[in-house]
Amino acid sequence: MAEAKTKDLPDTYGVLTDEGIAKLRERIGIQVNKPTPPHNYEVTWDGTRHFAFGYGDDNPLWCDRNYGEKTRWGGLIAPPNFLYTMGESDAPPITPEVKAMMKGDPLAGLGSYQAQMEFEWWRPLRIGDQLKQRFALIGVQVNDKSGFAGRTVSEVNGYIYRNQNDELHAIQRGTWIRAERHASKEKKKEYDLPTPYTKDQLDEIDACYAAETLRGAETRYWEDVIEGEELQTIVRGPLRTSDIVVWHVGWGMQLTPPGAFRQSWKIRAKVPGLYTPNELNIPDTVQRLHWEKAWANELGIPIPYDYGGLRETFLTNLCTNWMGDDGWLWKMSCQHRKFVYTGDTYWIKGKVRRKVQEDGRNEVHLDIWVENQHGTVVSPGNAVVLLPTRDAPVELPKPAKEDIDEMYAHEVERLKQ
Repeated sequence: MAEAKTKDLPDTYGVLTDEGIAKLRERIGIQVNKPTPPHNYEVTWDGTRHFAFGYGDDNPLWCDRNYGEKTRWGGLIAPPNFLYTMGESDAPPITPEVKAMMKGDPLAGLGSYQAQMEFEWWRPLRIGDQLKQRFALIGVQVNDKSGFAGRTVSEVNGYIYRNQNDELHAIQRGTWIRAERHASKEKKKEYDLPTPYTKDQLDEIDACYAAETLRGAETRYWEDVIEGEELQTIVRGPLRTSDIVVWHVGWGMQLTPPGAFRQSWKIRAKVPGLYTPNELNIPDTVQRLHWEKAWANELGIPIPYDYGGLRETFLTNLCTNWMGDDGWLWKMSCQHRKFVYTGDTYWIKGKVRRKVQEDGRNEVHLDIWVENQHGTVVSPGNAVVLLPTRDAPVELPKPAKEDIDEMYAHEVERLKQ
């Protein structure tokens, strides 16, 4: 069976070619819909609270129904990464010719590895808000001498979110590295798996949990920030399978369409490739590599591992704890460089790199990162927080373009080499 399948594949399968890169570039700027519906169609107190609890955040701005009424926001707002759970697709119809051109993967057979995720937020989400989402490939960058796997291609995808009033809420830019699998395998590096924790290690984690504080209503002013100062470290973990379950309660499934039992059967009937047989020969979601060791092993991974989106929320959590109710997290970017396995612990850290006043904004630029219990940096990143001064509150930033089509055109132009 395997030999027949191999013979049916083109010679270019799994090979990075100039032709494949050219075909991929033809797709730049074409807006399409993502295949799965959102977990939340509307912002609710239950939704924001469940999402925040899923990554260990009890900030009252998004977890207390009444707290926000006394803040500058006048009511509850959603945590920054709540957009992950929202976004009803509304891309315009495409022609049959474009649909045919978009069929298949021009780089079929190559590995796809999430490398970087960027966010830029312009407006808060409030109770009752709804979001529309469009997706487009906005950049294709060739790396001839990648340290990861020789020649690679970076695919940059842009997800733009608009509220029910057609106001742009945020953009999410994700970069995936496409590489020939044999090359990336040769470059693979080994590092430590989790081992049983000592009492001292668990006590250190518990002490960090106990010490965690939120700036909250105590305004952090731009004038008082000192370059080089450290943010209060927060800890999350050790990661358990039960944590992944609770995370999914608030985050949704994301990769597999939602629904269990009969709904799951309906999805499997349409897209059988999303389900593979487990040890009992029962079809189950391919996404289970995040909680099922046997399936992770089938894919060459020693034990289940986390989601990049979970680490991204930890990093925004670090920022929102530090900035307080009156600040605004404008930008955040991070790279995912290492696996975080079940049993690993996240130490989330940061420091102030610089502060600057520009175009009426009072910006604080942060270096932020996630380390595991071995001291290995698994996700380095950076962020820009806007803070009030003693003379004026934060003025929310604006997108480069308010029209979604113009914004996509701007993004494509920005990423051109």
